[in-house]
Amino acid sequence: MTIFNVISLLGGLGFFLYGMSIMGSGLEKLAGSKTEGIIKKLTSSKLKGVLLGAVITALIQSSSGTTVIVIGLVNSGIMMFSQAIGIIMGANIGTTITAQIISLSDLSTDNIFLQLLKPKTLAPAIAIIGAVLYVFLKSPKKRNVGQIMLGFGILFSGMFSMESAVTPLQNEPWFAELFATLQNPILGVLAGALVTGVIQSSAASIGILQALTVTGAITWGNAIPIILGQNIGTCVTGLIASIGASRAAKRVAISHVYFNIMGTVLWLVGIYAVKWTIGLPFMEEAISMNGIANFHTIFNTITTLVFLPFTNLLVKLSEWTIPERAGDEHPELTLVVLDNRLYASPSVAIGQARKGVEQMAEVGRLNMRDAIDLMLNHDAEGIVLAQQREDVIDRLDVSVSNYLVGMTELELSEYESREVTNLLTFVTEFERIGDYAINVVERSDEVLDKDIHFSEAAKNELGILNEAVGEVFDITIAALSHDDLDEAQRVEPLEETVDSICDTLRQRHIQRLKAGVCNIEAGIIFLEVLTNYERISDHCSNIAARLLSELDDEMDPHTLRRSQHAGDMPRYNTLAQHYREKYRIPMADEDHPAC
Repeated sequence: MTIFNVISLLGGLGFFLYGMSIMGSGLEKLAGSKTEGIIKKLTSSKLKGVLLGAVITALIQSSSGTTVIVIGLVNSGIMMFSQAIGIIMGANIGTTITAQIISLSDLSTDNIFLQLLKPKTLAPAIAIIGAVLYVFLKSPKKRNVGQIMLGFGILFSGMFSMESAVTPLQNEPWFAELFATLQNPILGVLAGALVTGVIQSSAASIGILQALTVTGAITWGNAIPIILGQNIGTCVTGLIASIGASRAAKRVAISHVYFNIMGTVLWLVGIYAVKWTIGLPFMEEAISMNGIANFHTIFNTITTLVFLPFTNLLVKLSEWTIPERAGDEHPELTLVVLDNRLYASPSVAIGQARKGVEQMAEVGRLNMRDAIDLMLNHDAEGIVLAQQREDVIDRLDVSVSNYLVGMTELELSEYESREVTNLLTFVTEFERIGDYAINVVERSDEVLDKDIHFSEAAKNELGILNEAVGEVFDITIAALSHDDLDEAQRVEPLEETVDSICDTLRQRHIQRLKAGVCNIEAGIIFLEVLTNYERISDHCSNIAARLLSELDDEMDPHTLRRSQHAGDMPRYNTLAQHYREKYRIPMADEDHPAC
């Protein structure tokens, strides 16, 4: 074997890995928009999870890729750890598809139709068709199909190059001696795990082993331990992906390791117990590509079926290895995890970004609900909690925005692009709402230091304002979280009522100032509360109007609001009247001025 053979081998491996990568990427793009819905429907049972894992891995041609996606989903809270176990098991079955496709090279027949199925005939034809689709067509779906076909062709070009490069090894004594050494099952497992861990793809390492079968030096005896070791080596990618992830995500990675190690031990004990007692004569015979593919499939399928009833034990073992920590008393302070691994499926990533926006909304709502009470009563612990919540909103503002901006680099559908744009807008709206709420909380120190007091009438008026703005906020969150346009239509008429409340309270304040019955310092704070709460209501209106404008591409949020205020929408007028009556401000009591 010469240096030119080595170069050809490495080049073939590069083509093989690249072909597998772009083929998997194309398949992901075709299936990606449906991934989240599929996951929710098909993880309700262990068996469904296994089937889902097998299908996804067969599509993207990588059990490591499936494991990384699952770790991202668990890390982000989209999927429970217990749901992920079945998918991980199924991924081991799905990854055997690549080896089965490669084994078609072993077809030996005079039948013209079967000969057409052989990769040496089929791969170039598929690559040519793929190139035409990818280069000359503009349809994203057709280009994705072309990418898949191109990847298929490149993958097999690499495979053929590797086969050609390693053929001279059949005449090298050292090569035969090397594989004779790997008859030791422990060394074989370690070799398989090491190679797979380095290239981080069990499908690729199996492909390399299949290419080496042309030398005739690979026997069943040294191939079986290597194949078992390759299944352990593929866990390296998941372990790396779990670094810095949540504890649940780390458990997914460690459960993959446990599953493959226990499966390997079970098979080693079984096979070599039979070999050393009854005997297995075929262990010394040369193995073919087809033999490697079939053993790989049988091993992963039977191991999954054996361990499927014991997934709860695997869950407990993983939880024992990575125990839980004490929980936080305020779960709203734990930020939603935005994992870049979810970019592999843009629809799932957008869903997770939406969770971040919804957390901003919920934390802002809690601060808005508490703000007036904290200002009036100066609860030190409550103020600290409010400041911690505001810090969460600020951090989410940065992290969610960056996460969404990162998605603009992906190939998104028109709907997904609109979703990203809307969410970026909502992030800004909720960040400003958080600022207005904390503005009110921060006046608490001044109220305490200056011993400022508000009359019962003032407290009652602020209480009515708090309830009205609180309802605006609740409706807005419901509309956003559930894409409920009926709820969104209720926001603007209630927001108009809030504006009316604030105008009424300002007029009364001016009258009290003229009459000299209002403390100036209390009055200034009173006006600031009105301004901040009115602006909170305005931002809720902006969010609802944007949601409603999605119904009509020609009507922007501002035009929509003008149409509502003009009385063009009957339901708007009915709701506006309802809210005016619900939040009617009582007449001021002259004996109890409002500040």
